[in-house]
Amino acid sequence: MATRNLHKEIDEKLHDNVLRDALARFVDQYPAARLKAYEGEDIEALREDLRAMKADAVDHIEELADQFESEAKKRGCEVFRAKDGDAVKEYLLKICKENNVKRIVKSKSMASEEIRLNEYFTDKGIHIRETDLGEWMLSVAGQHPSHMVMPAIHLNKEQCAGFFAKELHKDIPSDIPFMVQTARQVLREEFLNADLGMTGANFGIAENGAIGLVTNEGNARIVTTLPRIQVILIGYEKLIPKIEDAAKILRLLPRNGTCQKMTSYMTMVDGQNPVMVKEDGKWVEKDRKVYVILLDNGRLKAAHDPKLKQAFQCVRCASCLNVCPIWTLVGGNVYGHIYSGGIGAILTGLLGNGLKDFSEFSDLCIGCRKCTTICPGKIPIPDLIDELRNRNVKENGMPLPEKVAFQNILSNRKLFHTLLRIGAKAQAPVKSGKFIRHLPLFFAGMTKGRSLPAIAAVPFRDRAKKLLENNPTNPKMKVAFFSGCNLDFVFPDTAENVVKVLQDAGVAVLFPEAQSCCGKPAMGMGDRETGKKLAKQNIEAILSTHPDAIVSACPTCAETLEKTYVELFENDPAMIDMVKKFSGMVREFTDLVAELYEKEGRLKKTLGQNKVTYHDSCHIRRGLGIYKQPRALLEATDGIEFVEMKNPDKCCGMAGAFGVKYKEVSMPMLEEKIENIKNTDAEICAVACPACMMQIGGGLDQQAPDIHVKHIADILAEAIEAKNRHA
Repeated sequence: MATRNLHKEIDEKLHDNVLRDALARFVDQYPAARLKAYEGEDIEALREDLRAMKADAVDHIEELADQFESEAKKRGCEVFRAKDGDAVKEYLLKICKENNVKRIVKSKSMASEEIRLNEYFTDKGIHIRETDLGEWMLSVAGQHPSHMVMPAIHLNKEQCAGFFAKELHKDIPSDIPFMVQTARQVLREEFLNADLGMTGANFGIAENGAIGLVTNEGNARIVTTLPRIQVILIGYEKLIPKIEDAAKILRLLPRNGTCQKMTSYMTMVDGQNPVMVKEDGKWVEKDRKVYVILLDNGRLKAAHDPKLKQAFQCVRCASCLNVCPIWTLVGGNVYGHIYSGGIGAILTGLLGNGLKDFSEFSDLCIGCRKCTTICPGKIPIPDLIDELRNRNVKENGMPLPEKVAFQNILSNRKLFHTLLRIGAKAQAPVKSGKFIRHLPLFFAGMTKGRSLPAIAAVPFRDRAKKLLENNPTNPKMKVAFFSGCNLDFVFPDTAENVVKVLQDAGVAVLFPEAQSCCGKPAMGMGDRETGKKLAKQNIEAILSTHPDAIVSACPTCAETLEKTYVELFENDPAMIDMVKKFSGMVREFTDLVAELYEKEGRLKKTLGQNKVTYHDSCHIRRGLGIYKQPRALLEATDGIEFVEMKNPDKCCGMAGAFGVKYKEVSMPMLEEKIENIKNTDAEICAVACPACMMQIGGGLDQQAPDIHVKHIADILAEAIEAKNRHA
């Protein structure tokens, strides 16, 4: 892949009003339309059935391939197993030469896009025509699909009319029915004159050698019936055991992909069938030649990978794109490869050039996990991307700045904290209260539309000793407070309030001073070795205090301590038992406090005058599955009227370093969040995550200064203080 300027490409897409309008309309309508298509169905049960079937299929992939090949051959098909794209091209060219093929018609096939098949045939002088309407227009425009199901979703009717006019050399009005009728007329000639018809497949059934095509246009069915030769290009991941398993795909793929209970056409192709062929001026009936190509291109290696094989659970519905906050802003073409979005990053890492192409755009996945809530095959997309990032670092190393930052600074707690203290003093000329609102010279763009958080003059660790003197004498439990970097050095007042709320609930708080960064920044970039080093430091420091539980008021840290640490040491027998003990003690702050308040009868709903809304951080809502508890705490707080905002769990755009590295994408996400907050008429936006507090607080500071962001710990501490004043 040629060197790209990804930021420039992103900027172009962000200023493409046609693309932005098209995606915005679709994204706004998709969630409700999808749920309507599932009315009366147990979505989670359907997803689990599909996941289990696909997981079992990949574990028996060679057996299924052998059975599929045997059954297809019984029905008159010739089957070829292609190692890679070059093998596919050589085989197809051989077929074309042997059968005097001059013209090819195709229905939509992502596998053929993957190996750049159209360009190859064009270079060889063979006429090839896409017959899917969107694909046809893209081929004329010289573009590739931006979506696996709706390839031309980024175009409007005026642009489509322009492509029609370019192809047909005449003026075409931007009237959709007229363009559809024109396409029918043009493509009819293509169908009638084609020597070879080529399709992909949504699935291949091992027990009978049949393939299934799920479409909304009749072109795929015509491609499989009119030409005298048929070619089916199917990846190994599409193989399923039995015909009854097709129903598990058909009950999910249309609903998730296009919000339909069933698409317009469901075509099953089973071996040869008769076709009329003209010979010596006469029409005669002959058996159609059918060739099936099973494409590897990295698939079989992935199928035997204990972690990455989960990608085989994908049915190419592209619903993960439909809810991805990055794809919905910039579309699919910025990903630089055929497959876009989070699943696209994974497929790119597994197929073709592998990690070389993957590294070009892997950090466009922000790990918000929205895709995991909707994927029919229940693929843990962000986890697989993290795995590939780790492998990429092992294979190709890290850029020098990140390497120095993680391996020399972040992993050295004393040096890291010393630099933060120096930074607190150095920021004085640009600091205004708790924010940095303006930066000079070429840094000015960093504070456009969003203030940056300032490092606190006195970190929490310097305040902790005196604060912990207020622990209850007969505590209900002892907890070790893991502050994380943000609460320690950026929001120490909030960290104090975390301690005060816990103490008020009868909890004794411990603060292990040797604790350091949880390691998520390094691990998010693929540096697991630094992550392991930090994990060992934290585990040793915290367990030395002998706590009953470990509390974090940062969901990212909580998820890392509870889940990621176990994954880091899963193959380390010397560490794993201790790590599991440690991780089993981790509690997220709002979850623990809600439990304590529930036992004391303090979760009774109250009414108040101050409107407060709440933003779910990605890590607390989808990483930890916590969303009722923060709301229950807010609703039970005196003086508060809780109001829900639109899309409360949509990412605010911070996502660690992403918010700085890709500010041009982060800011539209933040602006949408602020607009949703403003529309509630709330005076306060509550959060349970210090990173979200940075992002939303910085945006509100410049765009809506009358609204303030507060951690739930701050709100609870204020309520406790007010209660104590009036006692």
